[in-house]
Amino acid sequence: MFTINKTSKYCNEDNYLNKKRVITNMFIVDWLKQIFKKPEKTQSHTLESIYFAEKEEIEEIHSLWDYIKLIENTQASHISGVVGFDEWVPMEEILRRIKEVFGVEYKNNRSLYPYIKTLADIGLLETNSVGGRKKWRKKDVLIKIKAKKEEKETEKESVKAQN
Repeated sequence: MFTINKTSKYCNEDNYLNKKRVITNMFIVDWLKQIFKKPEKTQSHTLESIYFAEKEEIEEIHSLWDYIKLIENTQASHISGVVGFDEWVPMEEILRRIKEVFGVEYKNNRSLYPYIKTLADIGLLETNSVGGRKKWRKKDVLIKIKAKKEEKETEKESVKAQN
C-alpha cells in the first residue's frame, strides 16, 4: 500500500511530496476511524455503575490472627497463646507464661527461638532488640474482605433461623 522511496536529503521537492502523501494517508485513516468507531458511553452511565458497585459490596477489615489456626500443643501455638499485641515480652517471660498457662516446661530453653524467628520472618511477630535482649510482640496484620451485601443478609438470616 505504501511505498518508500529513498531520496536524498538535499532534494527538497521530493521530501515535500513524500510528507504530503503521508499526511494525506493519515487523514484518510483518521477519517475512517471516526466513521467506524463505537459510540462512547456517557459519563453518567459510568458513574451509576460505580455507585451500584459500592452498594453491592461491603468491605470488612479483619485481623489475620482471626483466621490463623495453629496446631494445638505445638511450640508455635504456645508462643501465639502467650504473646500479646500490646507489650514487648522477653524470652524468660514467654517461658514463664507457657509453664503457667499450658503446664509445659521445655528442657532446652533455646528450642523456642526457631519458632519465634519463623513467626517474625513471615511478619506475624515483631522483634525489638534493646541492650542485647530481644523482646517480641504480635503484629496486627489487617486484611480487607469484600463481601456482597446479599450474601451477608442471607448469612444473618440463616443464623436467625438456627437460633
